[in-house]
Order: sequence, then structure tokens, then C-alpha cells
Amino acid sequence: MTFAIPPAGRTVEHLGRGPLGRDELAAVVARDIPRDSFVNLGIGQPTTVADHLAADSGVILHTENGMLGMGPAASAEDVDHDLINAGKIPVTEPPGAAYFHHADSFAMMRGGHLDVCVLGAYQVSERGDLANWHTGAPDAIPAVGGAMDLAIGAKDVFVMMTLFARDGSPKLVQKCTYPLTGLACVSRLYTDQALFHLGPGGVTVVETYGTTVDELAARLDVTVRRLDGR
Repeated sequence: MTFAIPPAGRTVEHLGRGPLGRDELAAVVARDIPRDSFVNLGIGQPTTVADHLAADSGVILHTENGMLGMGPAASAEDVDHDLINAGKIPVTEPPGAAYFHHADSFAMMRGGHLDVCVLGAYQVSERGDLANWHTGAPDAIPAVGGAMDLAIGAKDVFVMMTLFARDGSPKLVQKCTYPLTGLACVSRLYTDQALFHLGPGGVTVVETYGTTVDELAARLDVTVRRLDGR
């Protein structure tokens, strides 16, 4: 599954189709990861990005439980339950993979050695604030893991999530209402309905899927712009 890179300077509206499915969303994220990058894929949906990276991409995957050069998810006879990613999913071991102490793994994360991390989220604000570890509900179990270290330590933070919650409320918001993971750290937001770039200039729509920019603008409480500034 491949998706073409949109033309520079022009927002592309993919109409005549529905929102992206989970695998399609993972493929779009994989498409946009620069060649030869060191990348961490967060627990949950971000781990599926590994299955869509081209074999010749040169991307080296890092997992916070102590592996560099991780391969895609393992299946059938390739499963080794001693070889897992941070989400406890069995993974493959390509030639050249390396193992190290958990503390060394976090030193890589905190030291600015990762080019990209891909995380899930409950909310992302228009300025790139990230909330992905706790909903604040009294009975919720907080699960920050290494998200704070990744959000601040990686050079680029990509977030994958659905654009709207089950009740229809947007998860791209003016200001996060859930406890924050990091401030102004998200550079790109990948959702089932659109791809956004976030930064000092606000929210820019790069691509839409099954909807238009105007239709999204009517459903969001943030100001969105096209790549040409409109």
C-alpha cells in the first residue's frame, strides 16, 4: 500500500473515498518518514508503521525497552516471545540489530538522538501541545511510559489518532483539557480524515481524505489553512 507525496505548496483533497483505515493511515506515516532516520514507534497504532516501511528506506527503528534496528511484527514461526517491542508485541530481528540496557535506551531518547517518534494521542492542540497519557478520569489508569521523554527528545514528533472522538467532538483542539505530555512538541498530526502540519503559523492542512478543507473547518474549533495560505 503506497500513497503519493502531495505536490509542494498545494493542499490535496482526496474525495470520492472515505476516511483512511488503520493500515492506510500507517502507510501515509511511513511514506513521510525521511530516509535513513532513527525512529521510535510508540505503543499501540504507531507500531503498525513498521509494516509499511520500504525495505530500502534505511530507517532504523528504536524501541525504548532496549533494541535498535527492530524489524516489523513477527508472525508464525518467526515469533520469539523474548524478542518484543515496548508494547509487548513480538518483532523480527534484522541483521545488524543491537540490544542495550533500558537506561541507555532512555539516554538515546532524552539526548536528541532520535529523528522522529510516532505517538498516539487523546488530544493535540493547535500549537502542538500533546496529551496522550491520561484522560483525567477518576478510574483511568495513567500510562505515560516513555512518552514525555520521546515528545521532548525527538527532533520531530508525529501523532496518529482519529480526528473526532466517538461523541463527535474534535481531538484537535484550541487547548488540551487532558493532562499534558509535552508543550508545542507535535510537528505533524496524522488522522483518518486529514494530515496537518502544526507550528508557530498555526494549523495547515496538507491532505484530506473523504472530506474537504471547508467541511473540516466547519467541524473544528481551530483555524485551519491550506498550504497556499488560504
